[in-house]
Amino acid sequence: MSNKTIDMFKIRQLLRLYSEGRGSKFISRTTGIARNTVKKYLLQFVELRLTIEGVDAMADGQLATAFLIKKPVRPSSRVNDLEAMFPALATRLKKRGVTKNMVYADYISQYPEGYKHSAFLVRLNTFMGISKPSMRILHKAGDKLFIDFTGKRLQVVDMETGEVQDVEVFVSILGCSQLTYVTAVASQKKADFILACERALHFYDGVPEAIVPDNLKSAVKKASRYEAELNDDFAAFATHYNTFVFPARAYKPKDKALVEGAVKIIYTTIFTKIDEKVYTSLEMLNADIYIHLKAHNDRLLTGCDYSRRQQFDTLEKNVLKPLNKYPYDPMATKMSTVDKSGYVTVDYRYYSIPYKFIGKKVKLMYNRTKVEAFSEHELIAVHVRHYGKDKHIQNEDHLASWHKYPTEWNPEKFIADALLVDEAVATYIKKVLSRSEYPEKNYRACQGIINFKKRVGESRLINACKRADSFNVYNFGIIERILKSKADFIPLEDEQQLRQDGIAMPEHENIRGEQYYK
Repeated sequence: MSNKTIDMFKIRQLLRLYSEGRGSKFISRTTGIARNTVKKYLLQFVELRLTIEGVDAMADGQLATAFLIKKPVRPSSRVNDLEAMFPALATRLKKRGVTKNMVYADYISQYPEGYKHSAFLVRLNTFMGISKPSMRILHKAGDKLFIDFTGKRLQVVDMETGEVQDVEVFVSILGCSQLTYVTAVASQKKADFILACERALHFYDGVPEAIVPDNLKSAVKKASRYEAELNDDFAAFATHYNTFVFPARAYKPKDKALVEGAVKIIYTTIFTKIDEKVYTSLEMLNADIYIHLKAHNDRLLTGCDYSRRQQFDTLEKNVLKPLNKYPYDPMATKMSTVDKSGYVTVDYRYYSIPYKFIGKKVKLMYNRTKVEAFSEHELIAVHVRHYGKDKHIQNEDHLASWHKYPTEWNPEKFIADALLVDEAVATYIKKVLSRSEYPEKNYRACQGIINFKKRVGESRLINACKRADSFNVYNFGIIERILKSKADFIPLEDEQQLRQDGIAMPEHENIRGEQYYK
């Protein structure tokens, strides 16, 4: 315990008694000051060559400076030598793999008579603590979610092969309440990383203003001290959940000190218990992690009468932004050239693109549910992702006008169009469609027959179809010949009467006759 400071009036009293010729024993007994202390002040009085008059003229501050404040001790040479080395030693310690034992070895090799190891470390730590002071940050509720992977991994055993597989452990912590989330994923790859982040947001049942990751490649494309370049997929994930990504600076662990501390605690509260069991799947592992995590979040904080969970429910739960009601589906990206038929390929299936982009490069973004095409940031096509047998997925609006009609052709369409003219035309069209020809050839014939309605009118087309039907000839050519020869004007009843009277039909190249069918 240090000596108590003596009041100035007592020093003045002992000096006055000394000037009156009193001895140190009498002065000690009279003033209550220890005899050795009295001797110390009297020695200072003599060394300073003061008089009692000079002491009376001095103010208390001057007297304290003369008798109480310790004189600076002249530093030794080894102190000066070590202090001169401190900046270089601190710089060396920033390099990967350099330890304090290594820098001490360099110091002692230069100054064999220098400080011992423990004294050296005390002085070095003091210098580094003063040169880089830490500031306590008060985190705003709902502001930041700090995320990281643990350095240590957990293991899952394959039941079939017995192989032990390392799995990554993801940790997140809210800045204000310190509510922590932990989950195991297969790897640190982009898909697993985004999956872990999404699980964390759903665990908190809300979204913070910003997510603070480390500079791993799944989150950051290019690290920067001022403004990092984010990975496209992780940036899209943040946009989907209406939050921002604010990566920690490279080699600045204090930027995410909260999650670094959480990782250390997790080693004690969860890893030590998980290591006691063998797990055969990630699902089993995560089920146990969640049990221990709940106990961790419900445990009272040191020196507090509340837990992380209670603090979250009180301060942050109602401040977080709402979750997107749709889960995030990562979008894969690739560049593709639209082929001559107007398609691009995704997973061995062909999706149509508007015909005016044929031969041009487009950017494709696709996930499990949809395929989107962009040209110079403009959305030009959207398709539902297809997994069926059909290889070609087509949007009719993407076709050129001269390509649209064939894609719309089907028997029902032609029969419906024919019925708009007359039942006789529909009957004839059905028989054309029933020919044993290539379907598109039949469709073309039907299209040509129905188009005569615009050229010659409905009544002539009806008569032509009836006449051709009476001949049992079903093709486009016979209708065309009938209309060109104006045979449709001859009443069908008159022609049938001529046949009954034995008058032969006139020869015609499109009338095949009975010999054709033998």
